[in-house]
Amino acid sequence: MKLQDIFNKELWKLGENGTVTVNSILYIAISAAVVWFAYRWTKKLAAAAVKSGRLDTGREFAITRIIKYLLVVIFVFISLVSLKINQAAFTFLAPLLLGVGLGLQQVANDLVSGFILLVEPSIRVNDVVEVDNIVARVTEIGLRTSKVETRDGIAMIIPNHKLVSEKLVNWSNSDSVTRFSITVGVAYGSDVELVKKLLSENAWKHPKVITNPAPTILFTDFGESSLDFQLVFWSSQLFIIEQVKSDLRYMIDADFRANGIEIPFPQRDLHVKSGSFRAE
Repeated sequence: MKLQDIFNKELWKLGENGTVTVNSILYIAISAAVVWFAYRWTKKLAAAAVKSGRLDTGREFAITRIIKYLLVVIFVFISLVSLKINQAAFTFLAPLLLGVGLGLQQVANDLVSGFILLVEPSIRVNDVVEVDNIVARVTEIGLRTSKVETRDGIAMIIPNHKLVSEKLVNWSNSDSVTRFSITVGVAYGSDVELVKKLLSENAWKHPKVITNPAPTILFTDFGESSLDFQLVFWSSQLFIIEQVKSDLRYMIDADFRANGIEIPFPQRDLHVKSGSFRAE
């Protein structure tokens, strides 16, 4: 088929005689109603499954979104068949769409990645992920892009291929609790047993720190200006863990001050050698 054939009216003729029949419109209307009711019914079933605990919200979102796309494809196919579009039009459009697809390989990659995300449970809605050193919560998985919300409340739109083919950390894909740590240095000569006791007590007092497994205090190193300790703890608060760490640091600083434990800063000794100075 030649390019100038695109202007041929016969190519795009609808129906057998170039007209759209009442039956065709009726079939399309019925198809639209069936598709709409099927989608609503699917959403109700999925919501009931989430409420009963048989399905999580991320999987519910994926199932309803996949069924939505399938129903749309079915509706489009039924509509084209009902309108009885000339088959020659499809013969012309096939290579044209193929050429467009080759020119939009990245878009096609995002579309395929979107289907992968919806089918596989590796990333789901409400998961906390880290991509490009940004920690965010997944709020929506679309066909080409996905939406995430950062800890600062900023909404970001990420191409789906970044979530599939690039390095990504899914904090929610592990156990319900995750291991974190805080490092702190104290001055040489400090009572290390008291330091260990205070660090442990503060970890146990924080309501968002898991006590089983219990927090652990590690004496990690003899630093240049300090004795270095590490508070290791477990928490289920993945998205707000920086706030939990900040609370612990406030508590530790207050207890150290109350007990006379100094947190040192790097110090350097400067030795000045006297001698003659001659200007040239």
